[in-house]
Amino acid sequence: MTIQAIDYSTKIPNNVNLTEDRQVLRALESWHPGYIDWWKSMGPEGFQEAMVYLRTAVSVDPKGWAKFDYVKMPDYRWGILLAPQEEGRTIPFGRHLGEPVWQEVPGEYRAMLRRLITIQGDTEPASVEQQRHLGKTAPSLYDMRNVFQVNVEEGRHLWAMIYLLQKYFGRDGREEAAELLQRRSGDPDKPRMLGAFNEQTPDWLSFHMFTFFTDRDGKMQLESLAQSGFDPLSRTCRFMLTEEAHHMFVGETGIGRTLQRTCEAMKEAGIEDVNDIERVRALGVIDLPTIKKKLNMHYSLSLDLFGSEVSTNAANAFNAGLKGRFQESKIQDDHKLDNANYPVLKLVDGKIKRIDEPALTAINMRLRDDYTADCQRGLERWNKIIERTGVAYRLELPHVAFHRQIGEFKNIQAKPDGTIVDDATWSRDKEKYLPSKDDGEFIQSLMKPVTEPGKFASWIAPPRVGIDNKPGDFEYVKIVA
Repeated sequence: MTIQAIDYSTKIPNNVNLTEDRQVLRALESWHPGYIDWWKSMGPEGFQEAMVYLRTAVSVDPKGWAKFDYVKMPDYRWGILLAPQEEGRTIPFGRHLGEPVWQEVPGEYRAMLRRLITIQGDTEPASVEQQRHLGKTAPSLYDMRNVFQVNVEEGRHLWAMIYLLQKYFGRDGREEAAELLQRRSGDPDKPRMLGAFNEQTPDWLSFHMFTFFTDRDGKMQLESLAQSGFDPLSRTCRFMLTEEAHHMFVGETGIGRTLQRTCEAMKEAGIEDVNDIERVRALGVIDLPTIKKKLNMHYSLSLDLFGSEVSTNAANAFNAGLKGRFQESKIQDDHKLDNANYPVLKLVDGKIKRIDEPALTAINMRLRDDYTADCQRGLERWNKIIERTGVAYRLELPHVAFHRQIGEFKNIQAKPDGTIVDDATWSRDKEKYLPSKDDGEFIQSLMKPVTEPGKFASWIAPPRVGIDNKPGDFEYVKIVA
């Protein structure tokens, strides 16, 4: 696989020869002003003029594509970046298994493919909108820079989907591209397409949970689309995954640093009881049960992003060769699933049971199981942080039936251990499991900005290593007064 350099000769950096594709270049250039208007009105509020130490792609080689430098976010060089083309690649699953991949949209799958691309595209600006106020309460310049890096990369992921829509879908694609700048996260009239992307991200604990759990859903979806028989989509998603890894790193280390600071403060104060919440909060840190409640909420919201456990839409996309499974090539089966089964958790006579379903219609369930296993590995790393401090506490993922709005368990109430309860019991006890209004207000009370280089808020520990190996007092963001 060769390194592909990025062409900076147009206002849209790219490695798809846009200078030779004048029609698409003109379409993207005409879309660009609207994008900048959207960024300035819905991007990070109050920091459009700040100089931010950001990484920008200069090649798509995963070992050396990033260049770090100060840049104002509206001047960031968003672009169209696809992973290198693999010679002789064939479709790895579905009814077209073994056929050459498509370089153009297959007519019979046009509508299905356009919807897949549009839904993925819609999540990118949505998360920028959800996070636009966080710069004002950043616990350090290091963290402020991290949220801005996530934001500009989500913006570039939007560009990736816009390119596919503009190049391959004609007028329909141009209309979808315009709509992606019209919807707004949480807007009652024009909301974003998926529920989790209309939720608020009111504080930094929410942001770190979002980037751990919801961006991990993004990783699973991108991995599935990276298997696609439509090669431009596959190549686009393969490059996007190199950036998605950083977003999950921000989330995992952000929660890890929060846990570390809480546990250290408890030890310093001689507090052994994690449920002595008032004493712990008086230390200026977030108590562990509240962190657990936030975890419960963000995990359950992210599970809903996978859709129904049994889905004909997912089966159709797999059969068509458009969207595969997580790490499809590593799965030991026929990659067609004609006669295979997969165990699915279902509600049967008021009880949660594991039922074998046709594997083809259980694609979502399998992807969700892979997601849960991936989340669990992150939780184990968090639990090791807690363990090393000597505090007796463990984080656990709630049962998949807990707090669900979509799928098999949307009409029941279940506790985090999976026990089904009636509505009255749920109403009485739900604040034991999910953040209460008081929890939210306490967390907000800690959200005081820290903008002195090398300093951190009371509730979060410094990182072990700086971005681009910079020293602890590096000025990651130069704020304009």
